[in-house]
Amino acid sequence: MYIYYTKVKGVFALLLQQVIEKFKEYLDVQERSPETISSYMKDLKSFETFIVTKYNGPVYFSDITAKDIDEYLKYLKEERKLSPASRSRNLYTLRSLYNFACKKDLCQQNIANKIEPIKIRQKERVYLTPKEVEELVNAIDHFLIKVVVQTLYYTGMRISECLNLKIDDLDFKNNIIHIKKGKGNKDRDIPINSKLKSILQEYWDKERKFIKSPYFFATEKTGRLSSVYVNTVLHQTTDKLNWTKKVTAHTLRHSFASNLVLNDVSLVNIQRLLGHSNLKITSIYTHTNMDELSKAVNSLN
Repeated sequence: MYIYYTKVKGVFALLLQQVIEKFKEYLDVQERSPETISSYMKDLKSFETFIVTKYNGPVYFSDITAKDIDEYLKYLKEERKLSPASRSRNLYTLRSLYNFACKKDLCQQNIANKIEPIKIRQKERVYLTPKEVEELVNAIDHFLIKVVVQTLYYTGMRISECLNLKIDDLDFKNNIIHIKKGKGNKDRDIPINSKLKSILQEYWDKERKFIKSPYFFATEKTGRLSSVYVNTVLHQTTDKLNWTKKVTAHTLRHSFASNLVLNDVSLVNIQRLLGHSNLKITSIYTHTNMDELSKAVNSLN
């Protein structure tokens, strides 16, 4: 039961669960992407479960302390064995919840901002060379997955963006793929690579036009294609190739960006193609390797 008019210390007295529900409604109104909302709710449900277990019952939002959040993050590290990146994401989610709650007078301060940021060791992103991509594609037995893998590599799309494409989102006349409501609920356009265009047209002529589904990448049985299945086939294929590199659908996005950087494409253009909110995120693709470093030091007279 919502308590709209009872105030404690000048703020509305709502349970944690109720504040989370209000936050979800807010995200819906703001038209955040389904993937973003789902990710937030998964993190917050985990936090709610921890708090309810700790206090043996529902807790008022205003009664939660910074110590509770600290203990939750410790629990994620020691009990759940989550990586620093995952724990950092959970803290970001809690900060977003508290930012919302403060604006709506559901709390007096953002206690999540008192928590020390979690240090994340920046790892070099795994990416495939053009030759490795060709080897991977040739080793995939499943025709539809082969097409999806090539699409991911030639566009840099996220797997969710790729598998959510509708037939009308592909404009072959103007050679453009329209991505609608990508991450951050943003739309963007990606030019269709000439090699990819022939691949997609072959897929359409051979298989796709006989399947009744609004989605461009679709199986006859379900009318959809799952990211889990794509990643399963990638795992099976890399095993067959005896690769030590762990390759997922997201690796192909990294490969797209990294190879554009190596071809001297500007980071600003890569940022637009990837749909990044700022250039700092895109800069992770400026890889270096020992060959390049060797050339650099030997360039000195």
